[in-house]
Amino acid sequence: MARITLVLVLALTACALGLVTSQHQARKLFAELEREQERAKQLEVEWGQLQLEQSTWAMHARVEKIARERLRMSVPDARRTQVVMPTATLGESPGGRR
Repeated sequence: MARITLVLVLALTACALGLVTSQHQARKLFAELEREQERAKQLEVEWGQLQLEQSTWAMHARVEKIARERLRMSVPDARRTQVVMPTATLGESPGGRR
């Protein structure tokens, strides 16, 4: 009888230690999850800011201003502009059919 009691006490102690260890691990993982979720929110905010910055840098008016001021470029006069139509590829008629 004492032997069975000792075995049961040892099994109970092992189970209790396993439970404490798993709860501790679960709490650590939950804290890490919360940190990572917060980091994800920060990255989303940063992504939005970067998209806004990119759209600002690529604005047509800004590009045109830099082209005029820094590169001394200007829009060509309409008389100097020539529109070139694409030629048909080999074996293609002007209507686009073979």
